[in-house]
Amino acid sequence: MSLRKEKAARLKVHTLESTLAMIGKRPFEDLYVDDLCARVKISKVTFFKYFPQKEDLLLYYFRVWCLARAVELSSHPKEGLQGIYYLSDKLSEECERHPGMMLSLLGYLADVKRAPKPFPVKAEEKVILHPKIENIHLLEIQSLDQMLEKFTLEAVFRKEFTKSSATREITNLLMTILLGSIVTSHINQISPIRFFFRKNIDFLLKGLQ
Repeated sequence: MSLRKEKAARLKVHTLESTLAMIGKRPFEDLYVDDLCARVKISKVTFFKYFPQKEDLLLYYFRVWCLARAVELSSHPKEGLQGIYYLSDKLSEECERHPGMMLSLLGYLADVKRAPKPFPVKAEEKVILHPKIENIHLLEIQSLDQMLEKFTLEAVFRKEFTKSSATREITNLLMTILLGSIVTSHINQISPIRFFFRKNIDFLLKGLQ
């Protein structure tokens, strides 16, 4: 990669890592751009060059999360129901680790003024995030919805779902269950979250088997 592209990639990754370190389990709204820029040692002009809005950090954060899933699945493939449970467990783990980021992400995604499109992760950023993975720059990042749809289709073909239903409809239900579980677990202060997520998935699957 060129020096210019590498520098830009490292800055974006460092900004995200600093964001997560500063927030911990606090709300994303508690993060101030001035404080973040001081920690990363960049100007606000530079920050907004890469993240036009502060909330773009939320989109970048979750896209990087999806990249991590792609890396794990490339080395330890999963199919059908196994893949669905895998995504449920990983999402619940992330909610435990960064609840403020996940809840703020959902709030941002629900904003009627926001266009529903993912924040890009460039090839150079993939290499920096996962330097030990060969040809990481070629690895495709799928959204949570896309991964769920793939596993759902496999579950249908493997006859893990016995009741007839459209793959898209099942995927929408799974997305609803997972995203709704994030909010409900927060409202009711449910712990451990992983078992709550699993139980909700199980209830849905019983209706399809």
